[in-house]
Amino acid sequence: MRDSVINVDPEVMSGTPVFKDTRVPIETIGYYMADDGGIEEFFDNFPGVSREQVIKLLEEVKEKVLAAA
Repeated sequence: MRDSVINVDPEVMSGTPVFKDTRVPIETIGYYMADDGGIEEFFDNFPGVSREQVIKLLEEVKEKVLAAA
């Protein structure tokens, strides 16, 4: 994934997958989407993550799911 929005680096959050150029774990978006606060609350709390990054993440996940099917 050359243009991935996901970064995995042992020096950043002990290798936890994060949004590129941030320390925000990818799994965090899932917690917010499942909560009543939703995606808007996620963006309010993590202004370093853009809508474009979240859209790209969802596209990457979709590609992986379809490739595995």
